Amino acid sequence: MTNLIVAKFGGSAIGRNGETIPKIIQRILDLRVDSKVIAVFSAPLTVHNEKKRSLTDVILEQGKNAENGIKPSLDIVRSTYQKILEMVDENNREKCKKTIDFHLEKAQKALDEAFNNKEFVNEVRSKALAFSGEILMSHVMAYILRSNGIKTEAVEFKDWPIITDHNIEFTNFLAVESRERMDKVAELVENNQVITIGGFIGKTVDGITTTYERGGSDRTAADLGILFHKKYETSIDFEKDSAVVSADPKVVDSKLREVVQLSYNEARLAGMFGMKILDPIAIKEIVENGVDMPIIITNMKNPEKITIIKRNLQEQKGHPIKIVTGKKNCAIFRIETNSIQRLLTSLEKDKHYSEFVILSPFTKDGIEFSRILFLDGEYVKRNEKYLLAFDSLATITYNRGVITLIGDEMWRVQQVASRTSAKIGESGLNILNMDAQEETSRIIIVVEDSHDNITKAIKAVHQEISKINFI
Repeated sequence: MTNLIVAKFGGSAIGRNGETIPKIIQRILDLRVDSKVIAVFSAPLTVHNEKKRSLTDVILEQGKNAENGIKPSLDIVRSTYQKILEMVDENNREKCKKTIDFHLEKAQKALDEAFNNKEFVNEVRSKALAFSGEILMSHVMAYILRSNGIKTEAVEFKDWPIITDHNIEFTNFLAVESRERMDKVAELVENNQVITIGGFIGKTVDGITTTYERGGSDRTAADLGILFHKKYETSIDFEKDSAVVSADPKVVDSKLREVVQLSYNEARLAGMFGMKILDPIAIKEIVENGVDMPIIITNMKNPEKITIIKRNLQEQKGHPIKIVTGKKNCAIFRIETNSIQRLLTSLEKDKHYSEFVILSPFTKDGIEFSRILFLDGEYVKRNEKYLLAFDSLATITYNRGVITLIGDEMWRVQQVASRTSAKIGESGLNILNMDAQEETSRIIIVVEDSHDNITKAIKAVHQEISKINFI
């Protein structure tokens, strides 16, 4: 069976004004030696007022301006692509320029509609983002790859294979419908060395432009893997600034361990609790569709350094405590246990929301309560009425942060819970809650989210586990 690599390149991989595109070209040249390649691209970065910004943020800002009666402008976006255009050779440059103009006209039309209606939502928002960012970048990259002698085609939006539901701004992948519409893309893969496609963007059955949530390009890569895994020996490759280490390098700057392997479960938990490895929903979709394919996190600067993510690891390597991470702005929702199942069913079927974990229950005045730790306090605030409607006795506590230790075989480490909690106490922090269960592959420690509490706690716990020996 022919190999297929779905390689995802995020904004940081592309760099400011495309400054790291030469590295992307080299990576694709390396990957296509033994495999066909589907390259998934995020929107590029730019520099504005001496600050690095994603073009996604630039367009969201212009959309907000449109809502407030300020004429939106694509000047920053256009100047970014003008700089990237310099990487296209003379044979392809004029066609690429026309492609840029064509897509930016569509984006400008969407912004003008937002300006006229004073509303930047739904498909207007999705079109402005898609045609100025991910979709356009995938077309520009196709021209750049052709300029470097690689047989390449970009996926046109009319042939889009990622079919979604009608939750336009927070959409959900529909695997069956996507398989029914993937013939054109399958033909492109068969007839080219590389095809390029924009991440983050979806399309309903009736042609409405949709978007995933931020970070959704990871989901696009996963969805393409799901669609092609039966036709090719498929793997997914996330090209990043570094492979995975035992804590966020921006938080912990010493005694970091390289993590050479993770299970799907460990990677999903790490993503949920704050480590930017990949979108946990991407793994959730792979699992729900019954697919088992390797996911590789590659350090673009040093491609020999990788982290391999598999459904099940035959042999665990390295320290059983793989990762220490933390999440700010969480909320704890307390609800009578006899009411929780209705809420959980609704969250899954009505809201398609899964960014929460269930903590151990407690009993008060003879009534058993369950606790749900929501990992996005803003989501809870936006949906307070919906959540509280399930139980008149329900309560919500905001301003909570969590420190999480992750490892499927963490149970092998003696005294890990007591030693790490003691270390947090020594750091002057008050532990408000602790949840440790062997079956969950994680220990959750809840503290107040204020000042630098989360950072202090992560540093303290990471330092302690580096001292713990294990058998």
